[in-house]
Amino acid sequence: MDESGGSGQPRSGNDQSTDRHTGRTAPTTDPTPPEPTTAATRLTQTEQPEPETAQADEHTEPEKPTPAPEPEPAKPAEPTKTKAPDDTPERIRTTPRLAKSRAPRKPKEPGGGLLMGRPFGVPVYVAPSWFLVAALITWVFGGQLDRVLPELGALRYLVSLFFAVAFYASVLVHELAHTVAALRFKLPVRRIQLQFFGGVSEIEKESETPGREFVLAFVGPLLSLILAGVFYLALQTVEPGTVPGVLLAGLMISNLIVAAFNLLPGLPLDGGRMLRAVVWKITGKPMSGTIAAAWVGRALAVSVLIGLPLLTQSGALGSSAEDSVGMDTVTDALLAAILAAIIWTGAGNSLRVARLREHLPELRARNLTRRAVPVETNTPLSEALRRANDAGARALVVVDPDGEPLSLVREAAIVGVPEHRRPWVSVSGLAQDLTDGMRVSAELSGEELLDTLRATPASEYLVVEESGEIYGVLSAADVERAFVKAMARPS
Repeated sequence: MDESGGSGQPRSGNDQSTDRHTGRTAPTTDPTPPEPTTAATRLTQTEQPEPETAQADEHTEPEKPTPAPEPEPAKPAEPTKTKAPDDTPERIRTTPRLAKSRAPRKPKEPGGGLLMGRPFGVPVYVAPSWFLVAALITWVFGGQLDRVLPELGALRYLVSLFFAVAFYASVLVHELAHTVAALRFKLPVRRIQLQFFGGVSEIEKESETPGREFVLAFVGPLLSLILAGVFYLALQTVEPGTVPGVLLAGLMISNLIVAAFNLLPGLPLDGGRMLRAVVWKITGKPMSGTIAAAWVGRALAVSVLIGLPLLTQSGALGSSAEDSVGMDTVTDALLAAILAAIIWTGAGNSLRVARLREHLPELRARNLTRRAVPVETNTPLSEALRRANDAGARALVVVDPDGEPLSLVREAAIVGVPEHRRPWVSVSGLAQDLTDGMRVSAELSGEELLDTLRATPASEYLVVEESGEIYGVLSAADVERAFVKAMARPS
C-alpha cells in the first residue's frame, strides 16, 4: 500500500542569497519600542493562502492560529541587534555543534492493534477486528466439524479455533512474501497488519519499475499456492476423516481460495497490481496502469456483489438451490456486500494514493519556507515584529550572540499577546526550543519531506542550507495547505 497536508509581503524562498531570505536585523536609532499595531498586523495576517508548490515568487500566508493563553509580562528589554561574524556580514551562520549534541528522535511506532513480533525488522500487528473473524471462523468451522466428526462434541470448537489461527498464520506467510520482496528492492515496509479480511503489508514507496511491481505483487499468491501444495502433500500421510485430515484439507482449500482471490485482476488485490504493472510496461505511465487496474477493481466489486449470491443460489458452489434459502441467503448476500465494499474502497484508495505520489514532488521545502529574521533572547516582541516587517519576513528565529539558532517563536503565541503588551514581552517567552528533528534541509521535497516532518511533529521547523546557514522557517500549516492543493489538482 501507500498513503500524507496568500498573498503576503514576504519574498520567495528562492531568493538569490540566503542573507535576503533570513533578513538582516534592521538598525534602529530610537530605543523606544515602536507602535506595534502595523507590524503585528502584517506578521500575523490571516488571509486564505494560495501556496505555490512549484517555483513560487511568494510564500504562503498562514491561517490565524487559535490564540494561546496570555503569557505573564516580562521586564522591558532594550532592543538589541544581532551581529553576524565579520566574514559573513549579511548572513547568520549556524555551527554544527547543536546538531551533533543530541541523538535524533526515533519515529513513533505506526501502531494498529496488538504487536505480535518483528520478523525481518517489520512490526506485525493483529487488528481488533481479527478476533471477531476468528470467532466467526471458529463457529462456522465448528458446525462443519459436527457433521464430519460428531464424536468430538464440544472439543470441535477448540479444533476450529486452532484452524482459525493456522489459517491466519498462512495469511501472515503470504504478507511476509510481499515484505521480503519489498525489502529486497530497498522499499521500506511500515508494518504488516492482520485484520478482518486477511492482511496487508504497508509498503511506503512505489516500485521503480513495472517488473519489480509485478514480482512484488505475484510473490504473495505464489506463496499461498506453495502452502496449498504443502498441505496437500501432508494430507496424503494422514488418515481421512480424522482431525489432522480435516484440518489439513481445510488449510489446503483455504490457501487455494486466498491465492485465487488475490489473483483477480483488480486493485487493491495482488492481481490488480500485476495488471497495473503490465499496463505500466505497455504505456510507460504508472498512473495509466493504476487507473486501468482501479476501474477493473470497481467492476470486480460490482460482479462480487451481484454474482456471489447468484452462484450460491444456483448450486454452483456445491450446495443445492433448495438449501440456499432463508438465513443462508442473507448471510451470502451480506458476505458479498462486505467483499464488494472492501474491493471498491480499496480501488478508490489506490487511485488517491497514485494521485498523491504524482503530485508529491511539487512539495519542496525551499518553496514553502517563510523568510525569517534573527532576534536575540531579550528582544521585545514589538521590536522583533518591526524588524520582521521591515525585512519582509514572516518568522522569527531566536539566536545567541554568535548567531547560533536556539528556538523558534511560535506564531500562535504571537497572536495570543495583546498589542499593548508586546513592547513588554520578550521573544524568548514565546519560543519553542529547537530539537534536531526540527532542523530540516532546504533541499527536501516530496515523500522525504513529509517523512521528516512526520518523524518530529511540530508547528514550525528551522530550514537550513547544506552549509548550516539559516534559510528560513517552515510552517506545518503551509505544508498541509500545499498538500491539499496538490491533491485537488487534476492528474
